[in-house]
Amino acid sequence: MTLPLDRHYAVDLHASAERMPQIRRILAAHLRYWRLEPHIPSVCRGVTELLANVHRHIGPGARCTVELRHDGCRLTASVADDGPRLPALPATLGGGLATVAALSDSWGTCGTATGKVIWFSRRLGTAPAPRTPLHTVPEVTAQPEPLTSLA
Repeated sequence: MTLPLDRHYAVDLHASAERMPQIRRILAAHLRYWRLEPHIPSVCRGVTELLANVHRHIGPGARCTVELRHDGCRLTASVADDGPRLPALPATLGGGLATVAALSDSWGTCGTATGKVIWFSRRLGTAPAPRTPLHTVPEVTAQPEPLTSLA
């Protein structure tokens, strides 16, 4: 089975300590399906830290969205919430974001119309090989048609 190179998964949830193990299992299942097993521990830990921050700073049961994106070269995980306050700058990183920074190649945050998104990404190694088409189309060359006489 060939998977498309651009993959996306999103789940809306309420951030609660009781749901963390279930969320980690769901994310791990998607990463296994995408054949990204080596990244399961780091991605699940990073998302858990971001969800713990939502729980801590927005409140228990706060609504949020977790997304995974994979383009063949990078894997990006993000958590969007309704909290208006952006996290501290890197010089003053607290425990959760310091962990996310250590587990990723890059991370960031941006405000949205309804709150914010915090994301982190990991490089996946070499670029994927070009995908081969499922079916090849034979080359067609024009052949002159014989002339027929009209009688």
